[in-house]
Amino acid sequence: MNAFYAPALRRLLLSGALLLPLAAAAQDDLLQQLEQQTTTEAKPDFATGTFKGTRIVNGQSIETPARGSMQFLIGHRFGQLNSGAYNFFGLDQATIRLGLEYGINDRVAVGIGRSSLDKTYDGFVKYRALRQHTGPRSMPVSLTLLATSTITTLKFPTGADRSTASRMAYSYQALLARKFSPSLSVQLMPTLVHRNLVPQPTDDNDVYALGGALRQKLTKRIAVTAEYYYVLSDATAEQARNPLALGFDIETGGHVFQLHFTNAQGMVDPLFIPRTTGNFFKGDIFFGFNISRSFGLNHKSRI
Repeated sequence: MNAFYAPALRRLLLSGALLLPLAAAAQDDLLQQLEQQTTTEAKPDFATGTFKGTRIVNGQSIETPARGSMQFLIGHRFGQLNSGAYNFFGLDQATIRLGLEYGINDRVAVGIGRSSLDKTYDGFVKYRALRQHTGPRSMPVSLTLLATSTITTLKFPTGADRSTASRMAYSYQALLARKFSPSLSVQLMPTLVHRNLVPQPTDDNDVYALGGALRQKLTKRIAVTAEYYYVLSDATAEQARNPLALGFDIETGGHVFQLHFTNAQGMVDPLFIPRTTGNFFKGDIFFGFNISRSFGLNHKSRI
C-alpha cells in the first residue's frame, strides 16, 4: 500500500513546490496593493476655492496666486449713490486702484498697487501658514498672514513740513477661514492698522478692528459675498463708521468679475478701515467692481 501511494505523494509534493513561488508572488502583489492604497489614503485632501479671488470686496481673502502666476487687478468705485442726479448718482465720480500680485510659491505671494485716493501706493506680503484639509493630521481651517504698507503722495498744503515717514501707514491681519461646504465659506480678519500721522491729536494711531466675511454660491458661476469690519478703537469708532460691503462674484473663464455696494471708498486697509464715514443705510453707498485676470509666467503655472 505504501508503494501504491508513494508516486502520488511525490507528485503532490512536486506540485506544491511548483505552486509555492506563485503563491508568494501573489502575496507580494497583494501586500503591494495594500501599501499603495494606504499611501493614497494617507495623502491630505486640501480644501480649494474657499474664495474665488484674492479679494473678497475691499479686504483680502486667504487665497494667493498660484506659484509663478501673475495676477492683474482693477478695483473701481463710483461716487455715492445719494449724491443726486446732478452727479448721475455717483457715476460722474470715480476712485480706482490698479494692482499686481505674484505667487512666489504655493505659500508666499507679494503685491503692489496704486490708488487714486490720496495718490496712494501700497505693497504687501502674504503667507499661507495653514491650509484646511482632511486626512492625516487634519486641519479644520486655513490661516493666511498679511502685512501691508502704504504711502500717500498727495501734496500737503503750502508751508506744511511733512516727512516721508508721516505719509506711511501699515496694517497686519490674520485671515482665518473655513470652507464649510462646496457652497459656503466664512472668514474672520483680526486687524491692526497703524498710522504714523493722524488728522487730529485725539485720533488713534493704532486702530484695532475685527472683520468678518462670507461667500455663498448661488450657481456654478455666481456667488453672493458680504464683508464687515467692526472698529474696536474708541476714538476712531466715534468718528468713523464700520465698513460694510455686499456683492456678487461672477466667474467668466480666466476672469473673476465682482460687483458690489459698500460705504467704503478706499480699497486698501489703511484707506477704508479707519476712514469710512458713510452710513450704508442712509444711502452713502459706493457702487463698484473688481476685475482680476491671471497670467501664467511658466508652463507649470495654473490659470
